[in-house]
Amino acid sequence: MAAAFLLALGIVFAVSLGARDQLLVARLAERLGKGGGLIVVGALAATASALLMAVAGLALALVLPGPAADMLVAIGFLLAAVELAWQRNDRLPEEPTRSLFATFVVLLARQVGDAARFCVFAFAAGGSAWLAGAGGALGGTAALALGITLGADLSRWPLRALRLALAVVLFVAAIAIGLTARGIIG
Repeated sequence: MAAAFLLALGIVFAVSLGARDQLLVARLAERLGKGGGLIVVGALAATASALLMAVAGLALALVLPGPAADMLVAIGFLLAAVELAWQRNDRLPEEPTRSLFATFVVLLARQVGDAARFCVFAFAAGGSAWLAGAGGALGGTAALALGITLGADLSRWPLRALRLALAVVLFVAAIAIGLTARGIIG
């Protein structure tokens, strides 16, 4: 049980490094300051998106037979790997400027389909959905807090290389889980 929480926490934190939401809060922290409002909004968005994906993973896992639910885990990791490897250029939007609600909406929209939340979805589909959601919420919040703390210094990290390496790891895990679910290996 605790494994789902700890795995979700660690993996969500790792795959959130250099994610669009983390880069956004880092840039906003530079522009607006590193006040408490930004971290609170980030924590709320991370919690809402993690719980939404945990519920989605649980709902699908409940209606699927065992091997199909295992394939759902593999698909979640595969989607996370694709999102990590996807090259993108993000600009800091003019809005939200100082609106915490607008920042929450933008963060939530960026998080719902990102690699970290696909991992929460995969863990939830594999069982222990609420612990996976809680771990994902905490891991996502920690990644956003790191982005706010580092601000512009985050851009000096080798984020692209890190995200590509994590994409390879998740891709290999997805293939292994999928082949095991199909009975080809394991």
